Amino acid sequence: MELNFFGLIIGVATFLIIGLFHPLVIKAEYYLGVGSWWLFLVGGIVGCAASLLVADTVISILLGVFAFSSFWSIGEIFEQRKRVEKGWFPANPKRKGKK
Repeated sequence: MELNFFGLIIGVATFLIIGLFHPLVIKAEYYLGVGSWWLFLVGGIVGCAASLLVADTVISILLGVFAFSSFWSIGEIFEQRKRVEKGWFPANPKRKGKK
C-alpha cells in the first residue's frame, strides 16, 4: 500500500495561505487603506494565470488557492475598514481622515 500525501500537503498549504492573508489584509488597510484592493486583484489574476500554466497538479492547485484568497481579500479590505471604524483595530494616525 502506497501513501498519498497530496491531500495533506494541499490541506496544510491552504491553511497557511489563508492564514497569511489575514494579517496581509490588516496591514494593507493600515498602511495603504482600502485603495490597496487592486493589489489583491492583480495577485488574484496573476495566480489564476499561473495556475493555468503550471503543469504540476499540486502547485497548480496551490496557485488557485492563492488566487482566490487574493480575490476574497478584496472584500475583506473593505470589511477591515469597517472593523477599524468600530474600533476593533487601530487606525493609522498618519492617514487620519482618509478613507
